[in-house]
Amino acid sequence: RVAVVGAGVSGLTATKCCLDEGLEPTCFEQSQDIGGVWRYTEHIEASRPSLYASVISNTSKEMSAFSDFPFPEDFPVFLPNAQLLDYLQRYAEHFSLREHIKLGTTVVSIRKHPDFATTGQWNVVTEAGGKQMSHVFDAVMVCSGNFSEPSLPLHSFPGIERFKGQYFHSRQYKHPDVFQGKRVLVVGMGNSGVDIAVEASRVAAKVTISTTRGSWLLSRVFEHGYPWDMVLNTRFMSLIKTNLPRPLPWWLMNYKLNQRFNHETYGLQPEKSCLVREPVLNDDLPSYILTGRITIKPGVKEFKDNSVVFHNYPEEEPIDIVVFCTGYNVSFPFLEESVIRVENKHASLYKYVFPTHLQKPTLAVLGLIKPLGGIMPVAEMQARWVSRVFKGLCQLPSQSVMEKEVNEQKKNQVRWFGLTFDEVLKTEWLVYLDTLASFIGAKPSVLGLLCTDPWLALTIFFGPCSPYQYRLGGPGRWEGARQAILTQWDRVLKPTRTRVPAASSSSF
Repeated sequence: RVAVVGAGVSGLTATKCCLDEGLEPTCFEQSQDIGGVWRYTEHIEASRPSLYASVISNTSKEMSAFSDFPFPEDFPVFLPNAQLLDYLQRYAEHFSLREHIKLGTTVVSIRKHPDFATTGQWNVVTEAGGKQMSHVFDAVMVCSGNFSEPSLPLHSFPGIERFKGQYFHSRQYKHPDVFQGKRVLVVGMGNSGVDIAVEASRVAAKVTISTTRGSWLLSRVFEHGYPWDMVLNTRFMSLIKTNLPRPLPWWLMNYKLNQRFNHETYGLQPEKSCLVREPVLNDDLPSYILTGRITIKPGVKEFKDNSVVFHNYPEEEPIDIVVFCTGYNVSFPFLEESVIRVENKHASLYKYVFPTHLQKPTLAVLGLIKPLGGIMPVAEMQARWVSRVFKGLCQLPSQSVMEKEVNEQKKNQVRWFGLTFDEVLKTEWLVYLDTLASFIGAKPSVLGLLCTDPWLALTIFFGPCSPYQYRLGGPGRWEGARQAILTQWDRVLKPTRTRVPAASSSSF
């Protein structure tokens, strides 16, 4: 019996993978429906992720799909939150997951059973309708996400207590009306910060983004109009970035990203380009800077009554509203710190999944990772691996081996994206997927396929590493995987080719 905490992306696929392995999952979801971060509500619910109305996925549908459930071909390539939620609901219906999900049920605590050392069992206390219940489970999958507890370090912003305007964390943002005619400061240049700044600039009097370290900017629309992740996340590109000497791939990526526009000219160039953890995905920011809608400024030095002063910048800037896009804290309030300890927004977990010190590997965390690629295939691969570990079909290394890897990962301070080599698997999407897939025997063999199915082998190697590759063989093999791979570009082009010019001979 497996307890699954949360019915978002990770919780749904965890429930499905448990069923695939013949385990008995019970998924506890504290809100009234499934979908997690992708279920938009106008009001903000405590301890739940909160979206703004206009959120669109940063990864394309073919690279974000669960590996045995492609998106409908008529869905757009990058998905508005309502359609991504629709997909999750279809997934739940298709695989009959709802009967295993208990909605409106909060997990209050998860504690080791008294005989944990021999059984690996957990005591799970849940609450529904004001009534608490206690259960015993053989294993636990924690799928509670990391977008519920906002990080708002006001102590880092001198003078904020005397600022007379309005300020709030990005979690509270829903619609741009609040910015009508105002002078807006967005602190932080992650994806949410840039999205909110772009939206605000359409109605605000003035919008400024404050960034300490700058950022690389990627567009969803990449080379030849194709989705960025279908161009960059290929086995061929991965081979280049993991085998070339480190400076060369960095030079190539610098060159590539600065071809679209010069980051230094636009005030976006990262101060330490090789330490940037992830790029920002936005199609509008460069043109909004060029047309004066958005101004980029350095980090905040201090706030005054109705203005802000920036580092190394002589003039005060008058502002009315501040949006702090300062990220989220990671926390597991239902777990004791002795089970998972969080430091600096990071939990020390083997392969970002398993605590290293438990006598029995019967608790796992899913989705607590930031890869440069779709999170859904990653969460699914984690769930496939974890369910087989729980079942006893896969073994973890010894505690000392796992701890050594986690410690080495901590020491390595390199934070990177794109075409660089790094020993840490944190953001190398394809390498991480391949690593977990090899644990369960689902990693595709390009050389093997070259002999039996050369066209498929070439498509897998040079084309996008779409998740269907991990269903070609091994446990969980899916008959439709080959066809899904060979028709992936058809599903990308279908929703864009709504008009074929008369002179065009192309068809679909």
